[in-house]
Amino acid sequence: MSTTTVTKSPADTRGPAAARTAPAAEGRIGLRANLRHIGALARRNALQIKQDPESMFDAVMMPIIFILLFVYVFGGAIAGKGNNDAYVNYVTPGLMAMMGMNIAMAVGVGINDDFKKGVMDRFRTMPIARSSVLIAKIVVEVGRMLIATAILLGMGFLLGLEIHTSVLHLFAAIGLSMVFGASLMWIFILLGLTLKTAQAVQGMAMLVLMPLQFGSSIFAPPTSMPGWLETFTDYNPLSNLADAARSLINGGPVAHSVWMTLGWAALITVVTAPLAVAKFRKKT
Repeated sequence: MSTTTVTKSPADTRGPAAARTAPAAEGRIGLRANLRHIGALARRNALQIKQDPESMFDAVMMPIIFILLFVYVFGGAIAGKGNNDAYVNYVTPGLMAMMGMNIAMAVGVGINDDFKKGVMDRFRTMPIARSSVLIAKIVVEVGRMLIATAILLGMGFLLGLEIHTSVLHLFAAIGLSMVFGASLMWIFILLGLTLKTAQAVQGMAMLVLMPLQFGSSIFAPPTSMPGWLETFTDYNPLSNLADAARSLINGGPVAHSVWMTLGWAALITVVTAPLAVAKFRKKT
């Protein structure tokens, strides 16, 4: 009588935990499949917003409140009484930079919350690129940022905003704001993956937001600031974005501030995006 020896394959000896995560590690995912995964995940995130319209309140109300607040509370003090129209043309491009940073903060909070709900654990067991989950989140948030910017500009036009260049220059300013805002999202995604609670993410985000926003040329010309603060604003990426958007809308030298903004966006993305993807893979 012959005997048959049954040898377990390597897949049988890895245990249930490895078996569950195996599909996600099999082979490389092509560009077309990656784009398809990003599209599907972006649609999932957009449907979440549709089911929870309250999540759009910040994108809808924040630009209205900010432009009314700064034009009518600070406009007279900064531009002089009766010069609110001139201040609208100064502050509106600056607020375009501010919109991106505030929307980016919400991304980190959302990522942290998704991990608490176990949603991200399910995504990590699927045969998709890890980066596609985070990129899909950014795609939808850029859409929210675009809505906030459109509302901001609409309010600006109602308050007296004038385009002294062309519509194409206005679109260029909007596009530049979207590019820089998307790069900032990687920072807050990394914070959302690193810190334990959504409250901690919000607290850390405010520590980042406040000095960058108010130590910039968004609300007032830096020439009125102390020397050390004026130096800080010169290197502040939000100042570069605000100055670029302001020059594109109002006219003036634009090349330096545009290239500085694009340089900052590239640097932030190159440094933080790989760190965020690596943290996403390892986070438990």
